[in-house]
Amino acid sequence: MINKISATIITHNEESNIERCLKSLDWVDEIVVVDSFSNDSTVDICKKYNCSIIQTEWKGFGNTKKFAVDNANHDWILSIDADEEVPESLKNKIKEILNNPGHQGYKIKRHSFYLGKKINHCGWNNDYPVRLFNRNDANFNDKEIHESVVVRGIKLRIEEPFLHYTYPTISSHINKINRYSDIALTQDNSPKQSSILAAILLGFNKFIKMYFLQLGFLDGKVGFLLCINSSFGVYLKYVKRWHPTN
Repeated sequence: MINKISATIITHNEESNIERCLKSLDWVDEIVVVDSFSNDSTVDICKKYNCSIIQTEWKGFGNTKKFAVDNANHDWILSIDADEEVPESLKNKIKEILNNPGHQGYKIKRHSFYLGKKINHCGWNNDYPVRLFNRNDANFNDKEIHESVVVRGIKLRIEEPFLHYTYPTISSHINKINRYSDIALTQDNSPKQSSILAAILLGFNKFIKMYFLQLGFLDGKVGFLLCINSSFGVYLKYVKRWHPTN
């Protein structure tokens, strides 16, 4: 008998993304949405899809996603973000696995879009986050950002990808960079000393790595913008260490 599965999603003001995500989950046994008090139509959209909706204060990415997993009714979990989508090929692969799971955690290939264009290089082509797992042997860590699933045992890769519609605008990327660099000041346990020169050099190294070593130039103008903005994110993180009140 096929194992039942719960899809878990965390949301806050995701009205522009959530319906696409929910439509791609019409095959799962349960959808658990943990919402951090959205003030747009996110919750109303989720109600249309008979989701189990829990509203709670923001706990950071790791703890909020773990809270969603802990409130699911089934042991097998598909954790998905509101700006992601499960295409038919991945749905069929997951259903096949659920018939006879051989591992407790599965890393799923992710195809990401930047400014509406699919990115094939820049290091984004090697993105395999753990998103399918049995919660008896796996769950999210408690990191406020850059959270991940910790699995006891071997993780298997799934090559059928899910789709990630990240950063539809330049502003959405810059806003996230600014927010994450603030959070990193309190989360990062490494020494906080930095300098303007170090911030510039580390940002420049990030650009060289993404644009040249990871072939970002093959993604054209959009790839160039992704590399530039990502390198700015590294610069901002370290320059804020130098002057944390900025």
